[in-house]
Amino acid sequence: MTKSRLFFAVLVCSMSVMTAFTVEMQKPRVAGTWDMNVQTSMGNGTPVMILKQENDTLVTGTYSGQLGEAPIKGVVKGNEVKLEFTVSDNLIQYTGIVDGENMKGTVKLGTMAEGTFTGKRRETGN
Repeated sequence: MTKSRLFFAVLVCSMSVMTAFTVEMQKPRVAGTWDMNVQTSMGNGTPVMILKQENDTLVTGTYSGQLGEAPIKGVVKGNEVKLEFTVSDNLIQYTGIVDGENMKGTVKLGTMAEGTFTGKRRETGN
């Protein structure tokens, strides 16, 4: 194999590995404990969500806040996240964007209120 062909082969392999690594790095990771700040027409709150990401898209977890405690189900698609849970027969929906250790978007508290939220993932200490 000539030097130029060998160089080209190494270059193509390197680019393939870099592309795969970049795509993997772009997948948002939502697992962790999130401190949320919610602003609604009904009032403000600071719930905590503990989220587990079971694969690239499915999210489960626990909500704990002024509305009580409830299991969370959700999905991640690209950098978009949709989380929902039910409290007192009201479907609570969070729809937002994940950007590293931060999350922000809108919240719908069933028929009670609507508003916005921001969230910050707690440091894991690792």
